[in-house]
Amino acid sequence: MAISIEDIKKLRAMTGAGLADVKKALTEAEGDFDKAKELLRERGLAIAAKRSDRETSNGCVLVKVDGKFAATIALKCETDFVANGADFIALTQSILDAAIANKCQTLDQVKELTLADGQKVQDAVTHRSGITGEKMELDGYLVLEGDNIEVYDHMGRHTLCTMVQTNLNAPEVGHKLAMQVAAMKPVALCAEKVDQAILDEEYKTAVEKTKLEQIEKYVESQLKKAGINPNLVDSDDHIESNMAKGWLTQEDADRAREIKVKAAEEKAQNLPAQMIENIAKGRVQKFLKENCLVDQEFQFGDGDKATVSQWLAQQNKELQIVDFKRFTLVAE
Repeated sequence: MAISIEDIKKLRAMTGAGLADVKKALTEAEGDFDKAKELLRERGLAIAAKRSDRETSNGCVLVKVDGKFAATIALKCETDFVANGADFIALTQSILDAAIANKCQTLDQVKELTLADGQKVQDAVTHRSGITGEKMELDGYLVLEGDNIEVYDHMGRHTLCTMVQTNLNAPEVGHKLAMQVAAMKPVALCAEKVDQAILDEEYKTAVEKTKLEQIEKYVESQLKKAGINPNLVDSDDHIESNMAKGWLTQEDADRAREIKVKAAEEKAQNLPAQMIENIAKGRVQKFLKENCLVDQEFQFGDGDKATVSQWLAQQNKELQIVDFKRFTLVAE
């Protein structure tokens, strides 16, 4: 049967598929719109399956608060071209709207929702994947519940969103705190709320870094004692380069390599355990100060250097942060 241009435009508006794909589906479905939509959906599934091994490093992150419920969600894709498309952003928004309307607590619950157009969320994502030819997946669903929640979409770019909840109604303060969370990427509200696994990893890293520094200092001292400039022999590439320039003799190069190996082994066997532990603990404390929200230097004050907790006290001594959430697609 003949397929009219009006029918093609109508189905294209309903599905977002390309003109050729819409015409082909309508022709195969003999003008049956529901059957044609199903054909397009199935082809979207097939395309999505072929893309399953692709990396989704771009996407759209949106955040919204409705009364006492706030959420942020990310719909990921392969390219920023697709991520910045109006249809892609609109799909992400419709999913977030449905999630908030249903007060979903988990991403699995979101995926099972039915959108206003009658499609299941996961089916809608798969269908859009088929239209664009890119792999897509939902990710990063975070929730905050309660009073006094402020949300922030960093620079309106839909790549980094934050939510902050305070114990008192203070919208301007909450907005600045949400900006602080976006800019300074805290890992926890305060030291007591840092995950023990993070603390253990930080301490382990600090111990190893301190040991290496102590060994490097000793090696440098031994090189200087032998009359060799440590800067000329800090790597094999530099040694070869400096020999070619005539800044280092073969004899000095060989002697430097020998000293570096011997001194490193000697120091590694005689590291002061208590000093290493003290320095490592100090580094962990520095990490906490830089990465716990209340202890960070506040970035949006009036120029005076104050921590977030100090700035809050200046606004209202009773004001406190209850919780925060942050999600970004940007590599940091």
